[in-house]
Amino acid sequence: MDRSPARRRDRHGRGLRGRLVPPGVPLSRSRAEQFDDLVLDAVEEIERRWERELAGVEFAVEDVPWVDHSSPDEVVLDADVLDDGSVPLARVMPGRREGGVEHPPRIVVYRRPLEIRAHDSVDLADLVRDVVVDQVAVLLGRDPEEIDPTG
Repeated sequence: MDRSPARRRDRHGRGLRGRLVPPGVPLSRSRAEQFDDLVLDAVEEIERRWERELAGVEFAVEDVPWVDHSSPDEVVLDADVLDDGSVPLARVMPGRREGGVEHPPRIVVYRRPLEIRAHDSVDLADLVRDVVVDQVAVLLGRDPEEIDPTG
């Protein structure tokens, strides 16, 4: 008799039966996916006002900062983004031309350092927004209050 293996159960018929939360429910999204949504919300709000200036800018999220001191391309342009001078919360990488290929400017937001500093989800959303505003201000050479007068 050819039977396909069923889901793994112990000898009493207990064990994992499936997902606890159905897909599409907010609880089914991972913390990383929820963080990505916070960054997207902040970027969309800023892009509405600064659409032309941010047309070629890439936004990215990484879990933790990776610092390669041998690469001059990875430069932190805003020392204010560093909390207590140790771990960057975000990074601006200016646009550059390398080997005839144009690399657009890029703003990278680091998820884990921001999550660690936030007290709750509301604080995290505010912190993400502040960091994105600060980085856009650095990239455009403007004051953060000019980028986001409501902040």
